[in-house]
Amino acid sequence: MSSLITEDEISHETELVWLEDTSNLDYVRQSLDRLPTRRSKPAYHRDGRMIGYALLGPAAKPSRSSGTFRRRVFWLLPHDRDSDPEGLYATGAPAEAVDPRTLNPGVKGSKTERSEGGPPSTAMRELGITLPL
Repeated sequence: MSSLITEDEISHETELVWLEDTSNLDYVRQSLDRLPTRRSKPAYHRDGRMIGYALLGPAAKPSRSSGTFRRRVFWLLPHDRDSDPEGLYATGAPAEAVDPRTLNPGVKGSKTERSEGGPPSTAMRELGITLPL
């Protein structure tokens, strides 16, 4: 889950590769996957589709036990908002979802009003509280 990803786990990222235009996506799911290389496109074994992935720099060290690298992969499932706008995530978003506009190499990203599926609540507006944009 994105909330469990820490900045030190992604500190060796040098680039995020997007396989799709993310400008129309309210959110993407992100996970840290164990992958055999620092830089190549990872195999994808989930339902749905891979949206992007991170590349690691030469200082990234593989796991001593498995020889794999922990890299971020960004993805969506068939029931996510982009494919089913009135479905399960018409409002709200999965725990591992972040607004792709908040992502950069080494930056875990965050939820925003956009990723949560709508405008701020009346109480948030009255208190002047906004989520990151």
